[in-house]
Amino acid sequence: MSSALTGLFPHPIVQAPMAGGVSLPQLAAAVSEAGGLGFLAAGYKTADGMYQEIKQLRGLTNRPFGVNVFVSQPEHPGAGTGSTAAAGAAPLDAGAVEMYAQQLAGEAAWYETELGDPDSGRDDGYDAKLAVLLDNPVPVVSFHFGVPGREVIDSLHRAGTFTMVTATTAEEARAVERAGADAVIAQGVEAGGHQGTHRDLPENDGSGIGLLSLVARIRESVGIPVVAAGGLMRGGQIAAVLAAGASAAQLGTAFLATPESGAHPLHKQALTNPLFARTELTRAFSGRPARALVNRFLREHGPYAPAAYPEVHHLTAPLRKAAAKAGDAQGMALWAGQGHRMARELPAGRLVEVLVAELAQAGTALSELAVRGGDWR
Repeated sequence: MSSALTGLFPHPIVQAPMAGGVSLPQLAAAVSEAGGLGFLAAGYKTADGMYQEIKQLRGLTNRPFGVNVFVSQPEHPGAGTGSTAAAGAAPLDAGAVEMYAQQLAGEAAWYETELGDPDSGRDDGYDAKLAVLLDNPVPVVSFHFGVPGREVIDSLHRAGTFTMVTATTAEEARAVERAGADAVIAQGVEAGGHQGTHRDLPENDGSGIGLLSLVARIRESVGIPVVAAGGLMRGGQIAAVLAAGASAAQLGTAFLATPESGAHPLHKQALTNPLFARTELTRAFSGRPARALVNRFLREHGPYAPAAYPEVHHLTAPLRKAAAKAGDAQGMALWAGQGHRMARELPAGRLVEVLVAELAQAGTALSELAVRGGDWR
């Protein structure tokens, strides 16, 4: 673990940035104050909205924290006049998006709302957010959905910012290292929410790589620190990824149920509700593979949702908002990792303390095993 990373936070615990109003400044502050690395999620926010949250967080803690940014999505080849094919951009099947909209008409009628405009934009205010982060530097910036250009990484370095980029394969991790990032976030298929794959193609079937295997592969492929993410809920699991070669662990679903989280109460309750016993990767809500608790919406629309991000995200946004307002968890995007049943309703700072204690206990057990020369009996 590089000294640049270890100097930021004493415990190897990163609170994953969860977009959509979950990663509030209060959550990030509580984690950072407890010795982890708290994160804000800039995804789906305006640049000014991100700036205001950074200001609020700085008023809550003097400790290091991070901000996550969605990499601007390239235009789909053939998406419109003058559009060009770009690396990672899947051809847009406009007909499939229109057909999906027709399939969702009943949902709109049920919730008494209108479908969103699928052409609401692709860049998520990327350039404006980078400008804010360069004018008002933060300790850490991470990126999701691709690798930013080398010039972006270099400019953040000049501002004194530590940079991390998500990867879901060893090949993607090598691209992260070539771009000059300080660390790579190895995201296993167990992770809740959106997979951070760099190229989302229609044939992606969700058969990603498990976290322990991914960490080992990436550790042997790059020389930069690895932060492990995906399904981690206990300190013993953190110990496992550290033993596999990670420098720190990133946990999202584990912090989702905390009182500081901005997740909807129904979302928090669903994590341990037997009615939502399993998760699946689905395109139903956004058009891009994301792991969620299986509910009615996912079952009915997942099999037909096209590979069209962010078009499907914009299309379904009013439906998801209306379902939450109606208190209907069956119509919400209940993002969750595979370890969701182990969620604990603890204050975020207390959760960090418990995880650290569990990590220490696991470390002691491993040390005792080593003393016995590997004799596990």
